[in-house]
Amino acid sequence: MPSSVIHKYLYFPETEILRIIYQSGAVYEYLQVPAETFERFKTVQSKGRFLNYVIKPKFKYRKIE
Repeated sequence: MPSSVIHKYLYFPETEILRIIYQSGAVYEYLQVPAETFERFKTVQSKGRFLNYVIKPKFKYRKIE
């Protein structure tokens, strides 16, 4: 299901970085995201909601673009 918030996402298991490319073009990296959390993220129907309620409050992030 397409997201109104997220354009694309990438996960780098070796560094536990979740990169989110938003529809606006902004790119953020969420740090130290365990593979288990990413697996849950992939399966949820609303990725934007999961991002807002699970990932953003728990993991540090940085804007890269």
